[in-house]
Amino acid sequence: MFPGQGSQSKGMGADLFDRFSDWTAEVDGILGYSIRELCLEDPRGELGQTKFTQPALFVVNAMTYRARQDAGRPAPDFVAGHSLGEYNALVAAGVLEFATGVRLVSRRGQIMSQVSGGGMAAIIGLEPARIEALLAETEAGGRLDVANFNSFDQTVIAGPKEDLAAVKDQFEASGARAYIPLNVSAPFHSRYMRDAETAFGAALAEVTFRAPAMPVLSNATGQPYETATARETLARQIGHSVRWLDSMLYLLKAGATDFEETGPGTVLRQDPAADKTATGEAGVECSPRSPRENRLTIVPAAESPRSSSRA
Repeated sequence: MFPGQGSQSKGMGADLFDRFSDWTAEVDGILGYSIRELCLEDPRGELGQTKFTQPALFVVNAMTYRARQDAGRPAPDFVAGHSLGEYNALVAAGVLEFATGVRLVSRRGQIMSQVSGGGMAAIIGLEPARIEALLAETEAGGRLDVANFNSFDQTVIAGPKEDLAAVKDQFEASGARAYIPLNVSAPFHSRYMRDAETAFGAALAEVTFRAPAMPVLSNATGQPYETATARETLARQIGHSVRWLDSMLYLLKAGATDFEETGPGTVLRQDPAADKTATGEAGVECSPRSPRENRLTIVPAAESPRSSSRA
């Protein structure tokens, strides 16, 4: 599993840029600036800006996976990535070339950075269906979208800031443990990103998508990519919900029990043994501390079928 925005930090990739100097030089040539300097020193304070965050995190994720493979680790049975991390999953599965991925995430970051206004908020403690029902009850809620179905316990909504503020009391009165505005520059993964989605679709027009070496879970559908519709599926991700919960449920039903996060940080999983409250087919618990656009913890339930499948 590859993380998305929110996992970046100054110093990430410190042991990778010299080790994979061929990729480092290739990335510098594509981007026109030093990826090593951005990640390790960030002298201009740009690492937190989405047009720089996206290529930086993509490169560190990709190098981390390359190091994993160079160490002789077995190939995963499935790959998935949260938002930006989906591009790493596509590269890991051989659907996209590494250099193509760099160009795409750079362009994606540029396009998304042009959207301003609006915001996002994490709702902790209500199931997704309840959140959707509550949004439908008010005029302000009708102008908001579910951006991330992260877990049974955490959902992120997006839209105009005044509408996000207007529904806060409604969710808290309905039992939410926390309603937390996120520090983001735009309402990502919502209807307000549809122009950006269309613009990015044009950038995908000339890209060649190959058949995956292993299934790649799509954020837009929560199901494996189909080669014939890969271009449309990837473009759709920008202006529609990230269905991460559906992806994780798919993996658990497929028998996956070993969830490995590949990239900086550990925002996507923790040791399954750490959770004692898993119920149903999967226990998926999010952390209320320092919520990010993509914060969640994946915990396979005790009763899930055991196999050697890896994700």
